[in-house]
Amino acid sequence: MYPNILRHPGPTPIPKKVELAMAQNMISHRSEEFVKLYRETTEHVKPVFGTKQDILLLPSGGTAALEAAVVNIASPGDEVVVVTVGAFGDYFVSICEKYGLNVHKLQKEWGEACTKEELGDFLKPLSNIKAVFATYNETSTGILNPVGQLGEAVREHSDALFIVDGVSAIGGAPAEMDEWGIDILVTGSQKAMMLPPGLALLAVSDQAWKVIESNDSSAYYLNLLSYREWNEKGMTPNTPAVSLIMGLSAVCDLIDEEGGFSKTVERHEVMKNMVRKSMNALSIGLLTTDEYASPTITAIRTPEGLDLGSFLGHLKKTYHLDFAGGLGPLQGKIFRFGHMGYCFPSDILEAVSLMEAGLQDFSYPFEPGAGVKAAQEVYLSSVRKP
Repeated sequence: MYPNILRHPGPTPIPKKVELAMAQNMISHRSEEFVKLYRETTEHVKPVFGTKQDILLLPSGGTAALEAAVVNIASPGDEVVVVTVGAFGDYFVSICEKYGLNVHKLQKEWGEACTKEELGDFLKPLSNIKAVFATYNETSTGILNPVGQLGEAVREHSDALFIVDGVSAIGGAPAEMDEWGIDILVTGSQKAMMLPPGLALLAVSDQAWKVIESNDSSAYYLNLLSYREWNEKGMTPNTPAVSLIMGLSAVCDLIDEEGGFSKTVERHEVMKNMVRKSMNALSIGLLTTDEYASPTITAIRTPEGLDLGSFLGHLKKTYHLDFAGGLGPLQGKIFRFGHMGYCFPSDILEAVSLMEAGLQDFSYPFEPGAGVKAAQEVYLSSVRKP
């Protein structure tokens, strides 16, 4: 059987080196071997977050880490702001409301980013805001929020903590947690971090720790103070995802082999531009503007005259090319082309070529090879630049 060519927003393909690392013999999570693995790996991954803070590892999906951020810093009745530009911004709203927080929702149209000015204007009339929550990369729309600028707005107009969902960005997009004033930054393993699902990573600022220490949290399994205490011992309070941590160590090695995280970021930027230019060449619309386009996922409008469900099903069945459909109000209107983590320009050329084959099968009018040529030109210009 042919393997699927997985161009999803997550889970994403896994490098062979990572698979082999995870296939190592199991070790005890209370052993000296694990302490060495844990400490070396959490130190190694700090540049991906852009922080000097400790990286905490939770045996969970990214959503649990988002919940941990909420329940550890806030109590019922606290005032918070949630910036939502799509489905995963709404996740934060749901979590906050579940814990009885008073949520002020800054809602943007799906496909639009939130600007510093918009957040500043939203914060000005509010008082006693304990935290501002935002999504860095909105997976449902392919928007990359300017979180560095949003952090400036938070600091200029409030004393609130700034908490960021980086689940589909960290590992593929620039991240400067300390410089941008992010107080809690969260990601998950199954997207740009090139791992299977099941591991969440987060970092906490000194200011956020002060708030957590004074907050009467109801959390037990997600109690971040417990994770901090055990982190000092090179362990986790509960049984960790040992094999995934072995894999994370290999991920860090792969980033080093690429030339450091800045090179990884450059690769994602090139792939983003390849996808966007290829769609332009095929006269297929994009949901977002170039200014706020995600480097890890592109939301592509349904080609005119095509039934999207039939088209995506045909691509998967005939060419083994697996894209993701739209969510919520965008269902049937867009599909999502994932280009994060273990993905390279050659993979983009392959996917665009197979997509063109599918378009021909559906008698979509275009010049054959136009998308591939446009993507190739972007790639060659990146390779040949001085």
